[in-house]
Amino acid sequence: MSNFSSPVLQPVTIGDLQLKNRIVMAPMTRSRADNFGVLPDYAADYYAQRAGAGLIVTEATNISAEARGYPRTPGIWSEAQVAAWKHVTDAVHRRDGKIFLQLWHTGRMSHPDMLAGALPVAPSAIKPHGQIRVHDGMKDFVTPRALRTDEIPAIVEDYRRAAANAKRAGFDGVEIHSANNYLLEQFVRDSTNRRIDQYGGSLENRLRFPLEVVKAVLSVWDAKRVGIRISPTTTAPGDTALDSDTMGTFSAYVDALSALDLLYIHDIEGVTQLSREADEGISFAALRRRFSGAYIGNNQYTLALAEKTLAAGDADLFSIGRPFIANPDLIDRLRNNAPLAEAPKEYWYGGDARGYSDWPAMQAEIAAAA
Repeated sequence: MSNFSSPVLQPVTIGDLQLKNRIVMAPMTRSRADNFGVLPDYAADYYAQRAGAGLIVTEATNISAEARGYPRTPGIWSEAQVAAWKHVTDAVHRRDGKIFLQLWHTGRMSHPDMLAGALPVAPSAIKPHGQIRVHDGMKDFVTPRALRTDEIPAIVEDYRRAAANAKRAGFDGVEIHSANNYLLEQFVRDSTNRRIDQYGGSLENRLRFPLEVVKAVLSVWDAKRVGIRISPTTTAPGDTALDSDTMGTFSAYVDALSALDLLYIHDIEGVTQLSREADEGISFAALRRRFSGAYIGNNQYTLALAEKTLAAGDADLFSIGRPFIANPDLIDRLRNNAPLAEAPKEYWYGGDARGYSDWPAMQAEIAAAA
């Protein structure tokens, strides 16, 4: 039995974007860029092969050299990086796909080895728990340096410049990464923001920097081409404590984002990669109702769960990550109830085209088996 009539797999218009279906390819770090943050040519093949998704959100992309936290992650601050991404967007558009660039600053989730010996920056000098992967393996996190108040406008400008570079690279829009304990979320949560200036203390102050970033991006892009990703109950990486009033904090954040008329919020429901369960008094359905634009649900969605959630009115789009790794034609497989391939973890991060842009499409597998 096929799923050709599934409402999740039918075309939909979100804002002024006409999408092939309601499935979003979630941002996934794959670590194939070179040490200068430039993607290889075969990255265009990887993204274009997955253009059957209604929308592709790229892997998290560093807005500056100082934003980096992990090896071989791409950037959007240099001309070479812009040119490499233009190769990607052209390939996706040739297959009638839509693609947004995710703008990223890791903040304290970094290490001096990634920053030419400099300390990572953060709202406050609070050390994350655990270890981080750098060029030569795993190392303990360090205590970051608290940003001076007069340094913050320069980071806001880095976001604006990155957004402008994304437009030059031919993207259809941008997604601001405000999730997974990276810099913007570090300012939002009172567990990681202990500042006493205008960027800390009260909830209004803790939201100030993220909202300044959003407004800077909106100076480049129309609001209907800008989304944002949030993760109210995710604790990894860094084993970070949640906000003391998670629902209150993120309700206020979503209200402020809604007032800016963004295209969507992209919400990690539960804990990234681990569980959809959230027991911190958070209601993702309630957050969805507070937001005037579209809502993208994320975390372990199957087609059946997406159909149920859509029918309840609790999401508009559904982002799926790991199944896209080994199934470039995931949408066709979902339509036909075809089996899904699984990618070994050794291919998730790092390496070359193998396990990245060389997975066979369903029709090729059928031909090979005949």
